[in-house]
Amino acid sequence: DNRGTAPLTLSSELPYQSTIKRQVRKKKNGVITANVAGTKYEIVRVVIREMGFVKTRDEDETANLIWSDSAVQQEKIAELQNYQRINHFPGMGEICRKDFLARNMTKMIKTEPQEYSFIPRTWIFPAEYTQFQNYVKELKKKRRQKTFIVKPANGAMGHGISLIRNGEKLQAQDHLIVQEYLDKPFLMEGYKFDLRVYILVTSCDPLKIFLYHDGLVRMGTEKYHPPSDSNLSQLYMHLTNYSVNKHNEHFERDETEDKGSKRSIKWFTEFLETNNLDVSKFWSDISELVVKTLIVAEPHVLHAYRMCRPGQAPGSDSVCFEVLGFDILLDRKLKPWLLEINRAPSFGTDQKIDYDVKKGVILNALKLLNIRTSDKRRNLAQQKAEAQKRLYGQGSMKKLLPGSSDWEKQRHTLERRKEELKERLAQVRKQISKEEHENRHMGNYRRIYPPDDKTLLEKYESLLATAFQTFLAGRAASLQREMNNPLKRMKEEDILDLLEQCEIDDEKLMGKCTRQRGPKPLCSMPESTQTSRKLKYYNSDSSCDTGSSISESGEETEKEDHNEKKEKKVSYDLEENKYKSLERSGRMNSKPSTKNIKSPSNSSPTSSAGPLRRSVSCPRSISVLTTQSQAAEQRPFSAKASLQLQRTSSVNRSHSLNRSPSSARVSQTSSLGTMNSLGSESLLQQKAKEQEVALTKETLLIINDMRMKFPGKTDEESELIIEDIMDNWKYHKTKVATYWLVKLDSVKQRRVLDIVKTSVRAVLQRVWKAPDIENLHLYRLFNRVFNRLLWSHGQGLWNCFCNSGSSWETIFSKSTEVVTPEQLQCCQRIVQLCKHCLLVVYKYSLDSRGSPTGISPHWDDTRY
Repeated sequence: DNRGTAPLTLSSELPYQSTIKRQVRKKKNGVITANVAGTKYEIVRVVIREMGFVKTRDEDETANLIWSDSAVQQEKIAELQNYQRINHFPGMGEICRKDFLARNMTKMIKTEPQEYSFIPRTWIFPAEYTQFQNYVKELKKKRRQKTFIVKPANGAMGHGISLIRNGEKLQAQDHLIVQEYLDKPFLMEGYKFDLRVYILVTSCDPLKIFLYHDGLVRMGTEKYHPPSDSNLSQLYMHLTNYSVNKHNEHFERDETEDKGSKRSIKWFTEFLETNNLDVSKFWSDISELVVKTLIVAEPHVLHAYRMCRPGQAPGSDSVCFEVLGFDILLDRKLKPWLLEINRAPSFGTDQKIDYDVKKGVILNALKLLNIRTSDKRRNLAQQKAEAQKRLYGQGSMKKLLPGSSDWEKQRHTLERRKEELKERLAQVRKQISKEEHENRHMGNYRRIYPPDDKTLLEKYESLLATAFQTFLAGRAASLQREMNNPLKRMKEEDILDLLEQCEIDDEKLMGKCTRQRGPKPLCSMPESTQTSRKLKYYNSDSSCDTGSSISESGEETEKEDHNEKKEKKVSYDLEENKYKSLERSGRMNSKPSTKNIKSPSNSSPTSSAGPLRRSVSCPRSISVLTTQSQAAEQRPFSAKASLQLQRTSSVNRSHSLNRSPSSARVSQTSSLGTMNSLGSESLLQQKAKEQEVALTKETLLIINDMRMKFPGKTDEESELIIEDIMDNWKYHKTKVATYWLVKLDSVKQRRVLDIVKTSVRAVLQRVWKAPDIENLHLYRLFNRVFNRLLWSHGQGLWNCFCNSGSSWETIFSKSTEVVTPEQLQCCQRIVQLCKHCLLVVYKYSLDSRGSPTGISPHWDDTRY
């Protein structure tokens, strides 16, 4: 540097080094901004700082997160960008105002009285004043007297609440709520109490509800006594509001969790366990109450949200979320009763227990939202892409002209159907990705809707449909049609099947030859590459017996690209057994030595090899799910297969008999011109068939004894690992699906199944003692099973974990090929081994995070 009058000196080692330092711009790291000007609670700012969010100016409306204590206007929600989040939903006031909650609950009670029995009987004044007076008169006739609690319709913090016993004296005032008083509450240390339960709603489209597994127990400050004329005015006894009881001199501000007038629900559940009460039922009852209440709000919230965000695609990220405070009272039978819902629950931290509970509520909620620094940039790029599509007319389907033909109409309907399925598939996959993030960042929250229990989910969906019919009758027709759309309840595999069927229909409509569905054959795998190379040199003029012993020397030097081209030319014969039966019938007519074996007229014109040399048969495409392995393995034969087993013609001979020693001797004898009688030939056939059945049974015994071994574990430990995954399948299902269908490409998927395939191949070589395993009929059946499991990028194997639909056995039941019961049992056992293999590899990849993909370098070692 040139400083003052000092001479500029250059280093002799670096003669051309510049003395001027170049200014390098540092790349600014993305930040998440938060506008908390609308809240008075310091705990919100504490959590914002802990999350690493940057607080913005009060007037900044472009922040990633906007937090407000009060409800926001719908216009503000409509102006938000897709990357922003605000802590209130429009329309949530339908359950958060006392009069709106009572009105909506009354409507649902009329349609579902058994499900909505958790709210005390309520009247809205002045509209229902007459009904209330009639009810009081009926009680008087029955000589019964009840206590009623009177609340302001839009009140809060216990203001304006009073108790009465003589309902006839109550005047018809405006904006009042009158409820039956629950006079038999569950008491703790002689005090009445209620629970403040915190609920997080992250989305209304689709509805997602999370329950925080902690909260506050708010106790009265005077010992409870049933209401009477003398104690009706003692609000410290009958009301549990913190804002009321904190003014009483008996209010205890104790920092220990088991003392004081305010305690945690975590402590309360321990109290229930100590007294031998069912804690799990307590949480399930609370969860059911919360979900049913929010189902009442869902039609209003979703309709209002769609009105605010008309251009937002269904299933996209919600710009709204909400933390609700449910006030719940327990009666002496521990049944929860809903008192009210707060859409702006207090986050004041007067005590340490407030700080601990409320900080966890906000912190875990923000983690679940998954606000990222890239959201803003991604939203801008998406807006540009959509603008370009509108400008150039891309992505929009062509409109059908008035004079279009029937063919064009069918084609247009099919294209529209495909677009709808692709959109729904993208939504489902996005939801799966969201659920994975939620499962990792739930903290102390638990997802209560949608639940894991299928029966409970069906019950909630039925209530949701009833709520839409009740509250949106005669309006929002498009919204109701969307809710009734069967695609909304379909899973990813169902949509994939429908898409595949659309492609098949499209090809038929276009007059194209329907291409074969399913994965590429395993000819590219190490065990079967030699088979594909044999096909290149196989001549249809060569005999069957000599063709099986073709020399494999020199074929290893073939180029891979040339090999692949040859593989494409090989047609997958779905009716290979027809060719086999024709060839066998030719041998029955004493022509086995004829060297020119011609293919029948119905063979594929693109076939470059004789039918007897195909090592792989491509499975037919299936469009339905399979049952779980237990059901699949016990499934009986189809009627078609049973009829085939009863046939006694020569077609019943197995493919492997063509290569057996006995059949070879028959072939040699026939070539010498000696004509054996049909009786002696059938005897040899029967002998060979019995030998094959015996070998198949021996193979089945060995395969049944095979077990998947976890690296570094004993056999018993490996079985326990598999059993543990299946016992906790609800937790592992999405993770296994993501690992198998998304993380692993087709090459790695084949390597997983090769672990089983290599072992099975070794068993066949040891039992059958055949020089060429590929020619065994049983091995070709196994190859078809492996192909089926790899169908549609691994969808075939994943379908074996699902609950409904037909099974992989359709590759046999839909074919004229004969499969014996022992052969089918072998295939069923192989499917089960493949399932166990996937679970072991998945578990091993979770335990070893060393490699970039989360897979250990030797995960596919066949020794394991």
